[in-house]
Amino acid sequence: MEVIGKIKLINETQTFGSNGFRKRELVVTTDEQYPQMILIEFIQDKCDLLDAYQVGQDVKVSINLRGREWINPQGEAKYFNSVQGWRIENLAQAASQNIPPADNFAPAPDLSSDNEPDDLPF
Repeated sequence: MEVIGKIKLINETQTFGSNGFRKRELVVTTDEQYPQMILIEFIQDKCDLLDAYQVGQDVKVSINLRGREWINPQGEAKYFNSVQGWRIENLAQAASQNIPPADNFAPAPDLSSDNEPDDLPF
């Protein structure tokens, strides 16, 4: 799945526990009739992917949805969801790479010339 929008917030990397679990949060505002602010978590080595990005950039983020169950002390099951990012692309940079330079186009042939014989069968 993918989320496309503008970066609203990039938090600093947080480290948890003695094993050094790392998490970094990104908020992307979608460009829709009713814009959504989507919180996306990057974990472990994926935290470093956000270093090259800044607030205000248009991005495409590849995500996975994660869900888990937790049994509270009263024995009730509670469910939690998270959105985990695993790839991020700068849309402005990707768009400029897909447009060939203007000097790569060949000029159109001049079809108005009557010097050539008409070899059409009709």
